[in-house]
Amino acid sequence: MTLDRSTVLTLLAVLGGASILAILNQATASGSALHVPTYVIALAGKYLCFAMLALAVDLVWGFGGILSLGHAAFFALGGYAMGMYLMRQIGTRGVYGNPMLPDFMVFLGWKELPWYWFGFEWFPFAMLMVVLVPAVLALVFGWLAFRSRVTGVYLSIITQALTYALLLAFFRNDMGFGGNNGLTDFKDILGFSVQADSTRSALLVISALFLCAQFLMARFVIRSRFGKVLIAVRDTETRTRFLGYRPEAYKLVVWVLSAAMAGIGGALYVPQVGIINPGEFSPGNSIEAVIWVAVGGRGTLVGAILGAVLVNFGKTWFTGALPELWLYALGALFIFVTLFMPKGVMGLFAKRMGKRESSAAPGPATGRAVG
Repeated sequence: MTLDRSTVLTLLAVLGGASILAILNQATASGSALHVPTYVIALAGKYLCFAMLALAVDLVWGFGGILSLGHAAFFALGGYAMGMYLMRQIGTRGVYGNPMLPDFMVFLGWKELPWYWFGFEWFPFAMLMVVLVPAVLALVFGWLAFRSRVTGVYLSIITQALTYALLLAFFRNDMGFGGNNGLTDFKDILGFSVQADSTRSALLVISALFLCAQFLMARFVIRSRFGKVLIAVRDTETRTRFLGYRPEAYKLVVWVLSAAMAGIGGALYVPQVGIINPGEFSPGNSIEAVIWVAVGGRGTLVGAILGAVLVNFGKTWFTGALPELWLYALGALFIFVTLFMPKGVMGLFAKRMGKRESSAAPGPATGRAVG
């Protein structure tokens, strides 16, 4: 598989940037001008996890034509699977010192561990659930929706209803997931303290590796024969169906794959931020992910990563300087992009590169550049 220039630059930027930040955090003294503080490492790791969610959204929206307003549900489910593993690692170090029950269960008077918590003390099982739970939910939901040929705004509304229903369900204390407070107070991951700077740096690099792997996988999918048919479904679904293809099958495959990608992003997100609660199911989070893709450039993959990093960096700065205006700024950004940058930041890059190439092209007779 050959890699084009944009792909190589993306991989170098993600892996190189994460590695440099991790090295500067670990190899320099805290008083050094080159030292990268721990909070920067945590922020960078969070941005990369959000980029995985944006990449998952771009795969279904940019290439499958499926506008999902509920992808935060898959991200949160992956996060809860990781959170359950981390809670089981606390053991006797919890407030109540119960090695079998998390503190919130002891507080609520639970006498035994629910059956769906069994197995999460083992890392391989938990990682399997990180992928399997979002994928199975996506499979059931997608099979019902695509089989019924639900499309357009109707499908978007249903996806938003899905994540809102999960939000309400996980808020309930009797669900066994910590209710409104969620899962927190994590101690270890694979025996390493989640609070240690070395662990945070390692998680940052691991997040970069997974983001690059997902990017390459998505690139392979869209450049394959499957991807070409998927794009045809996006552009002219009726004509593609008349040619003998089954659009619902292509949509279902990419939908399930996208859900698994989002789940992995959520799993890496949780140990870096230290908490997972029902707020991650908020429909607003899914809408933000769509905005990241729109800002970066829908249907480009690279744009999804770039948009997630840029918008979240802006959010970090804006919520610190003018927190009460962030939502207005986000709404204004989406309107601006829709009206004046329909192809996002990557569209601007492509337009500028096109102008440079045309200006450098030789004239028809003289061989001079066309001005």
